[in-house]
Amino acid sequence: MAIIHRATLRPSKLELIEKYLPAQTWFTKDGSAPPELLGAYRFDDPDGEVGLETHLVSHGGRVYQVPLTYRGSELPGAEDSLLGTMEHSVLGQRWVYDACADPVYVAALATVILTGQQEAEQFVEVDGALEPLTGSVKVKGSGTSGSEVPALSPAAPITEDTITSIDAGELTLLVNRVLDLGTPGSEDSAALRGTWAKQSNPVLLASLSQA
Repeated sequence: MAIIHRATLRPSKLELIEKYLPAQTWFTKDGSAPPELLGAYRFDDPDGEVGLETHLVSHGGRVYQVPLTYRGSELPGAEDSLLGTMEHSVLGQRWVYDACADPVYVAALATVILTGQQEAEQFVEVDGALEPLTGSVKVKGSGTSGSEVPALSPAAPITEDTITSIDAGELTLLVNRVLDLGTPGSEDSAALRGTWAKQSNPVLLASLSQA
């Protein structure tokens, strides 16, 4: 369950993403129009400490996937994956990272894929009560409930072309940075797929292979 605060963010998430994207090898700048946010989905951190949110962004006819984590302090060893900091009017200063370098995200992604979970339920606090918030992106892992998730030891992510690979010990995760809207991927693969407004056919977002 993810609780969304009614808060002011400075800079905004989209502002950080707009600054981050042009520096990525998998991003193709097309004209002067800024990227457009299509939607986002969240995972749960079992410890409730790290925000796990993945944004889908449209630009130049392409759809990019930008997974982020939000932390209350710096993540040691992840300086190269820091997008920047933002001031959250409720939570205070937050450090924003490329989630592929964050072990909490890696564990959450593997868990969702292997156990067939969906995106986290989202709630917003209104007058002291939690009200459900409809998510803009729906995702589902291909696995089955109760499947075992091994202990993971993620190495630094490596990006080749448009896919980021994360060697996590007993399994390797592949995160698609540029989405192929016409390819859901093999139904036999362990994968995460998603849909959103005007995209009713499932799209391959990430996959994993086990050693």
